[in-house]
Parts: sequence; structure tokens; C-alpha cells
Amino acid sequence: MQNVAQPYRSVLYIPGSKTRALEKAQSLPVDAIIFDLEDAVSPDEKVAARDLLAETLRTTDYGPRKRIVRVNGGDTEWGADDLATFIDVAPDAILLPKVEDPVMIAALSGLLKGDTTIWAMMETPRGILNAAAIAAAPKMEGFVMGTNDLAKDLGSRGRAAMTTSLQMCLLASRAEGLVCVDGVYNAFKDEDGLRAECVEGRDMGFDGKTLIHPAQVAVTNAVFGPSADELDLARRQIAAFEQAMADGQGVAVVDGKIVENLHVETATRLLAKADAIKLLEGA
Repeated sequence: MQNVAQPYRSVLYIPGSKTRALEKAQSLPVDAIIFDLEDAVSPDEKVAARDLLAETLRTTDYGPRKRIVRVNGGDTEWGADDLATFIDVAPDAILLPKVEDPVMIAALSGLLKGDTTIWAMMETPRGILNAAAIAAAPKMEGFVMGTNDLAKDLGSRGRAAMTTSLQMCLLASRAEGLVCVDGVYNAFKDEDGLRAECVEGRDMGFDGKTLIHPAQVAVTNAVFGPSADELDLARRQIAAFEQAMADGQGVAVVDGKIVENLHVETATRLLAKADAIKLLEGA
């Protein structure tokens, strides 16, 4: 089940082959890092990148940032060795590309060490159709939407065409208590476009967004983080509900709106998330 206090506002892809990028990631204000051995690494660099990343994760402290390693697919010449290496390294999570059925998850789940969990790239039509079964597989912790690959397979030219796919993965993830993060925004210099897509993703229910460039972090953290007004309302809702309970009432009223237990649960999670963000940003 998802740790509701753990923020996943910004999830940044870092190439596993770039020493400078691996070093810089230690100081970036991101909630999670996807150390990528797949798309971000050319074929002739993959073996060296695997060794570099394994040594880096063994010796480098990334603080409270979630450490997720995206390995190459099992149908490639690098996939099996990637898994063997990082099962031993035991990062926070291993991210499997192009997951299409729960069998792919089950095969890995029994081999993991320590607290390592499994995340799945949801980026093919078959994977989307099997989202519920994948989410229920053992050791699953999160979904990452691979919107570029999904758009290619669908033959679509706009994000609206992926709405059903995005919602299916959100439903499946929430049914099993998983994290679910939105796909990347490719135009990393277009701040307004990024903000608009972050707002859309946040309002759909995503926990955060995957990013391709550090320049996207500030906008994403701001949109997916709780605002001062939201935190103020959460505190007032909790206080009003506690007072109503003390007075023998089942509901409270805040700003002319009914507050029930379900609203208090949401408010409590929001405050816990804000506390976690403070700890992360102070690290």
C-alpha cells in the first residue's frame, strides 16, 4: 500500500550513464529519481552505465529522494543482467518497462531483497487493458505513465486521446493503494504548457509527474504541492469536525460546506504530505 505521506510531486529521469548528472541529482529538490538504463542510454553505453549506476547507488547518499532504477526490458540483451545487478544493489524500487501482464511482476517479486518494490511503466495498449491485474501483483508500489510510447502505439496526436488510458491506470492504482505518476512533458522550455499539463494531471488525481529536465522541477513541485489556502482549510476542517464530535454531532460546517469524516481523512493526508515535503526540502 502507498505511504500517503511520501510525496511524488516531481519524479526526474536521470541517465544512468552520465556521471555529472548522477552527482547533480544529489542536490535537486525532487521527490524521486528514476535512474534510467533504458531509453536514456545508447546501446553501446548500456553495460558501462549499469556498472556506473550500481557503484553510484552503493556509495552515494541521495537523502530522502526515492531511488528508482528503470532497467532494460527482459526481451533485450541487457535486461537479465540489469535485474541481477539491481536485485543485489536493492534500490528503493525497480521500474520495469512496457509491463503488459502480472506475470512479468510475479517473476521478479520473489527475487527482490530488502524493502525493494516494483514499479511498472504503463505504456502499451495491452498493458493499459491489464492495469487492474498488474496493480494487484505482488510487490507492486507504483505506476509510471509512458505517454510518449502510448501515443505512438495508439497513433494519437493529442493528450485528449489518452484520457481513457490515464483514467484506467488511475483507477487500478487507487484500487490497490499504489502511487501513480503522470507522463513527461516534452517541451521542457515551455513553462506555461508544463504548468497547464501539471494542473490537468493533478486534477485528474495523479500524485505527480515524471520530468525530463531539472528546469521542470519548480513548476511541478508547486502545482502538485499543497497550497497555503488548502492547508489552512484542512486545519479548519479537522478542528471543526473534532468540535462537532465533542458536541455530539456527526458532521461540521466550514465555509458553508458540510465536513464529514471522509473530508477529515483527506485533510489529514494533506497535512502529512506537507510535513513530508518540509522534511525533504530541508534535507
